[in-house]
Amino acid sequence: MNNDWKHFKTAYDGDYCEIEGINVWEYKWKSDYETVIVKDPNYGETKSFNKFWIELPNKKIEFVAGEFSNCVWGFYTKS
Repeated sequence: MNNDWKHFKTAYDGDYCEIEGINVWEYKWKSDYETVIVKDPNYGETKSFNKFWIELPNKKIEFVAGEFSNCVWGFYTKS
């Protein structure tokens, strides 16, 4: 398990999810399909989620995300 990434938020598909001041659903996510092993905060299970980033003119926002279950997303940010 990767301890660099900490659970940030659990959100339903499309629910407002702000990371570093932006709603991630409003932007195109980029990925090189690098997987990160994280821990489900509710059930303690390990999950293999992808690392993503959003490129803005003045910054790059990185996060790990994946579905805990259908349309229920877990977001992780660097600690």
